[in-house]
Amino acid sequence: MSGFQPRDLLRRKPVGASEAHAAPLHRAMGVLHLTMLGVGGTIGTGIFVALTAAVPRAGPAVIVSFLIAGVTAALTALCYAELSSVLPESGSSYAYAYATLGELAAFMIGACVLLEYAVSGSAVAVGWGQYLNELLVDLTGRGLPDAIAQPPGHGGYFNLPAVVLVGACMILLLRGVRESAMVNTILVFAKLAVLAMFAVIAFAAFQPRHLSPFAPKGIGGVGAAASTVFFSYIGLDVVSTAGGEARDPQRTLPLAIILALVIVTGAYLLVATAAVGAQPWTEFAGQDAGLAVILRHITGQAWPSIVLSLGAIVSTFSVTLVTIYGQTRILYAMSRDGLLPPVMRKVHAKSQAPALNTMIVSAAIALLAAFFPLDVLVNLTSLGTLAAFAVVSLGVIVLRRTRPDLPRQYSAPLYPVLPAASVAFCLYLIVGLPWTTHLMFVVWLSAAAIFYFAYSHKRAVLAASPAAG
Repeated sequence: MSGFQPRDLLRRKPVGASEAHAAPLHRAMGVLHLTMLGVGGTIGTGIFVALTAAVPRAGPAVIVSFLIAGVTAALTALCYAELSSVLPESGSSYAYAYATLGELAAFMIGACVLLEYAVSGSAVAVGWGQYLNELLVDLTGRGLPDAIAQPPGHGGYFNLPAVVLVGACMILLLRGVRESAMVNTILVFAKLAVLAMFAVIAFAAFQPRHLSPFAPKGIGGVGAAASTVFFSYIGLDVVSTAGGEARDPQRTLPLAIILALVIVTGAYLLVATAAVGAQPWTEFAGQDAGLAVILRHITGQAWPSIVLSLGAIVSTFSVTLVTIYGQTRILYAMSRDGLLPPVMRKVHAKSQAPALNTMIVSAAIALLAAFFPLDVLVNLTSLGTLAAFAVVSLGVIVLRRTRPDLPRQYSAPLYPVLPAASVAFCLYLIVGLPWTTHLMFVVWLSAAAIFYFAYSHKRAVLAASPAAG
C-alpha cells in the first residue's frame, strides 16, 4: 500500500476468507458445550452481582428492567444467530462488522468488545470476592480485612480475592478449550441448582406488600436499572466468539445462542421476582452478597446462606472463566487479521490455545478487579456490550442487502423490523447510562482510534492484498 487512502477504512473482509495465515484452533465444542458457554457467561452477573445495584434504582419494578434487558437481548440474539450461520469463525461481533461495515468499524467494535469482556470479567471477580467474604463470615464469624478485600475508595487498597480468581481461571484456560468447556458445563448445572434452591426458599417468604410501590423511581428508574443489568447478557456474545472451536458451527452456533437466551432469561425473571418479594426494596442498597443475606434473614439460619454463597462462588468463577475466554478469542481474531501484534495469535502446540494472549488478558483483568469499584465496572461493561449488540443487528441489515445470495442455515424473522428494533432498544439503554460512563467510553474509543491509525491500518492482512477487500 503506497499510502493511506480514506477508502481503506471501508475495506471489508470477504465472507469465507481463508485463515491459513493463522494457526487453527481446536474444534472441540458441540451444542451442549456452546449452550453452557452462553449460560455460564451470563447467569451469575445479573443475579449474584448486579441485582443489589439495580433494585435501588427501579424498586420492585426491577423485574420489568430484567424483562426489558431480556427483550433487547432476544432481538439481538436472533441477529447473532443469523450472522453466526453465515460467518462461523472466531471473532463474534468484530468479525461480523469486518464483513459488513468495513475495517475501521470492525476495529472500533473490536475495541468495544475487548472493553466489555475485560471490565465484565473484572466486575464479576469483584462480586466473587464479596460472596467469598460472606461465606467466611458464615463459617468463622470473621471476614477478610477491607485492606485486601476492597478496592481504593471503598475502604481498601487491593482486592486480593479477585486477583486469585482471575489467576485460577487463567490456569484452567491454559490447559485447553476442551477441559475449560467441561469444567464450565459442570459449574453451570451447579449454579442453576443453587438458584432453584434460592427461588424455592424466597417464594416461601414472598409478601405482596414488598412490591408496593412497584416503581418508586418512575419509568426513568426502570430504564436506568435495565441499562445497568444488561451487561449480564454478555454471555450470548461469548458463544459466537467460539466459532473457530465449534463443531458444525453453521448449525450449532445459532442453536446454542437461542437455547442459552431462553435459559438465562427464565432464570433471571424467576430469581429477581423471588428476591424483591422476599425483602423490601429499600434494603438492597449497599447490600453485598445480596442473595445470601436474603436467605439468612428469611430462615434465621446460616446453612442456606452458606450454600448460596458457595453457589455464587462457583457461578461467578464460571462467568469469569468464560469472559476471559471470550476476550482472548477476540484478540486472536484481530491479530489473525493483522490489526493487532502477532503475539496475540500464537497458539500453544499442545493445548492449541493462545497461551501468551491468555496470560496478558488475565493480568489486565486482575489489575482492573484489584483497583476499581464494582459500580464503575458494571456500567462500562453495559455500554460496550450494547454498542457491540447494535452493530451486530445493523450487520444483519447490511449483509442482507449486499450479499442476499449467501446461504443462511438460520434467518432472523420479521426482517427488517426485528434488527431495526434491536438497534433501537440498544440505543435506548445506552442513553440511560450515566454521563461519566459515556465520557470514559469516548476516551477508550479515542485511544483505540489512535492505535488503529498508528499501527493497524498499515499491517492489516487486507492492506497486503487490497483486491480482497
